[in-house]
Amino acid sequence: MSIAAVWFRNDLRCLDHQALSEACKQHEQVRGVYFLCPAQLDEHVTAPMRRHFLRRALDELAAQLAALGIPLDIVNAWHFREVPQALVGYCDKFNIDEVFAHREWLVDEIRRDDACAAALEGRFRLLDDSLTSPLQISKDDGDPYKVFTPFSRRCRDHLRQHFPQCLRRPKTKGEPIEPSTCPVFGEEVSSDDWAASESEVLAQLRRFCSKQAGKYKERRDLPSEAGTSELSPALALGLVSPQQCLARLYSECGDTIWDTKSGPGTWFNELLWRDFYRHIAYHYPRVVMGKAFQPHTDHIAWRYDQDDFDAWREGRTGFPIVDAAMRQLKERGWMHNRLRMITASFLCKDLHIDWRWGEKHFLAHLVDADFASNNGGWQWAASTGTDAAPYFRIFNPTTQGQRFDPEGKFIRQYVPELAGLSGKALHQPPALKNYPGPIVDHSQARQISLALFKDLAD
Repeated sequence: MSIAAVWFRNDLRCLDHQALSEACKQHEQVRGVYFLCPAQLDEHVTAPMRRHFLRRALDELAAQLAALGIPLDIVNAWHFREVPQALVGYCDKFNIDEVFAHREWLVDEIRRDDACAAALEGRFRLLDDSLTSPLQISKDDGDPYKVFTPFSRRCRDHLRQHFPQCLRRPKTKGEPIEPSTCPVFGEEVSSDDWAASESEVLAQLRRFCSKQAGKYKERRDLPSEAGTSELSPALALGLVSPQQCLARLYSECGDTIWDTKSGPGTWFNELLWRDFYRHIAYHYPRVVMGKAFQPHTDHIAWRYDQDDFDAWREGRTGFPIVDAAMRQLKERGWMHNRLRMITASFLCKDLHIDWRWGEKHFLAHLVDADFASNNGGWQWAASTGTDAAPYFRIFNPTTQGQRFDPEGKFIRQYVPELAGLSGKALHQPPALKNYPGPIVDHSQARQISLALFKDLAD
């Protein structure tokens, strides 16, 4: 009897899972395996809420697989370095003939998979489940894209010709079995507000595409409204695939998805931004190693002021929209995308603190932490990343709050000290006993930012 193992990573689902489908087609018996690497999670500053979310997702996956007669084995390998040896031992223990997994694109993951391929000597099959693979999408001269807009045009052209066909759930491989459970690994914070089951996530996707996608462009920047999909935690762990997202979007919205000015087309762009930053991380691995995408910007004279950083991360900068956003991050393990841009710009352009401090802080709190997207977003805000004319983009935190939370509903939700204020006073509050004044003068900070980048050219 031939036996296959499906190695699950950030693809914790049964639907539209190419590796699982291929293993079930080609082998009589299938096992699932997840290598838990707590030391690697510590190195990558994994948030306590994300750990809890991961554990719930693994329990849900185990139940799905058990219904198909497939066990899910949780193997503690401690660190990526230990995985090749652990994988060989696992294959020997269960007489595994072939291991199937989906390709990952970051440096540590590539090195781990190369070592596993060498250790298994031809028994390791990596399949691609990307919406657009870094090995497929390139400029006419073969070089990778560095700017999003032409990248997105090429991806749309590719996807029009090769629209994803989502895979069904594999057929059962035996009688249902008792599902395994994932052990606790490190400090946890409840993630119960976020759907971890496949059925709940798919229902959330259907609701968004049918009822909200049409108005996404108009509502996506308003943090007080439910204008975004909030599917990023599910996408980060692969509880749903981007292919499923695109297919459902097309099913509900039709050809409007190809119009970048439409609501559905704008959300489609967000899926492509996610791919874009993966492509950047693959083709320019320096960004995975703490380096700027634009190498010359590694010479910016950033500040490393712990007191200002603490005020920012604790939500007491004196700028209401910034403080509300940082408190949302602490409370929900998630932050609205417009607010991620505002808070990152404030740290880098108003406080002139190294973007890497902010990047690490987000990773330490986000339930939807995705290294490539988080890194890309921070470098975009810091003007060290993939952008055509970067350093002139400096958000004014006061006008951003007035524009995107004009009535202050979001601010009052997370900064109750300001609940009694309205209008201009809410966005530029007077001195209060329980709320600090601004820790920086934005106009002066803006001039300093411009000078920091000008110094690079001199």
